[in-house]
Amino acid sequence: MNRYVTLVLFILLVLGGGTAIALNTLPGEWYQGLIKPWFNPPNAIFGPVWSILYVMIAIAGWRLWTHHRISTSMKIWWAQLALNFLWSPAFFGIQSISLGLIVIIPMLILIYAFIAKTWNLDRLSAVLFIPYSIWVSFATLLNASIWWLN
Repeated sequence: MNRYVTLVLFILLVLGGGTAIALNTLPGEWYQGLIKPWFNPPNAIFGPVWSILYVMIAIAGWRLWTHHRISTSMKIWWAQLALNFLWSPAFFGIQSISLGLIVIIPMLILIYAFIAKTWNLDRLSAVLFIPYSIWVSFATLLNASIWWLN
């Protein structure tokens, strides 16, 4: 298969999957009623940030799929994506702040593990995960703060 077709498929999987999950688990009245920390960003920030991050995640996955398909890094990439796709249904869908934390903490660990494991294998893929690691670190703090306040 043409490598650029594969890139498009990775973007469709990650961005499309993330968007579909987000649209099916929109924050509603339950979320609006929660006490949130002072640093909680406006809801309008999340869509654009995640869209950019999902494209970066897809490119990193595509690069590994193209050159290191059977690597530990690729396995970590799939595992973090699975947890990423589970977080919104856990937090917003089931409306469980605790379950959100149970999902996001190992996801964050896997993101950092991906960066560490991939650094010498494919530096660009590792670098593409750095903004993602920062955002999910912030999201973990936000999730934990909401749990603490509620």
